[in-house]
This record gives sequence, C-alpha cells and structure tokens, in this order.
Amino acid sequence: MITASTHDIASYRVSFFFGPEPVEGKAEVLACVFNVKKRSWKAGIQVAVEVSRGQLSAIERTTQLTDRLAKCLVVVEPQEQADYQERSGDVFVQAVCRQKLDLQLLLGLVQNNQRIPAEELIVELDQVVSKHPEHLISCILDELGLVP
Repeated sequence: MITASTHDIASYRVSFFFGPEPVEGKAEVLACVFNVKKRSWKAGIQVAVEVSRGQLSAIERTTQLTDRLAKCLVVVEPQEQADYQERSGDVFVQAVCRQKLDLQLLLGLVQNNQRIPAEELIVELDQVVSKHPEHLISCILDELGLVP
C-alpha cells in the first residue's frame, strides 16, 4: 500500500500516447501507453499500463459511471449519444490507466521503457477510486466535453 509520496508527481510530464489495446496473450487485459518524462531526464520513456477487464468492471460499478454518464448525455442530441457512449468506454480505460500510472509515479520510475502489469497496484488503485471517484468521473466528462 502506498502511504506517502516518495517522489513528486509534478516532476513528471505525462502524455497519453495510445490505447486501450488488448494485451497479446492476455484476453482479459487492456493496456494504454503513456509517454513519461522527468525534468532531470534527457529523454522520455514509454510506459504501458495494463488493467484487467474485471477490475475495470468493478471500478465502473464503484463510480456508478453508467448512471452518471446517462445523466450527462441528456443534453446531447439523441443521434450523437451512441458516439459519446462508445467513446466513453475508451476514455474510461484511459483514465483508469492514468490513475494507475500516477500511483506508480508516487513510487518512482526508472528511465527505461516499461510495463505496469495488470496484477500490480490492484488494491491501491481500488482504494484511490473508492476514496475519490469524482476525480475519475471528472476526467472522463472533461475529455468528452460534458458537464456533470
């Protein structure tokens, strides 16, 4: 469990690169890739962040994402709602992966391309989402251009 910040997240610059994509050989796992650069590094790295579909489903229930998204979509034209719902799935996975990456940043990263496996930081991610579901929801709604 992460109890205190040993590294300053603000010292990292993180950019979303691509995803979610299925992980080869792991049917129940999706991954997003981020570019990460620390101020003291000469170059950035790529970090693939994996999350299981089971954990995504649990987080979706915890945050009540489906209900909250439906409430926000009432202002969207009916013919556009399907596009928003489809996009929201990708944005949700990206936001969850970003939160998991932030947890890893608290622990620090070495300057090598790397992967954070789906099996790591499960409890920590669930705790962060349970304590601060609004953060995840606001990231998703902001990316979709929706107002809660």
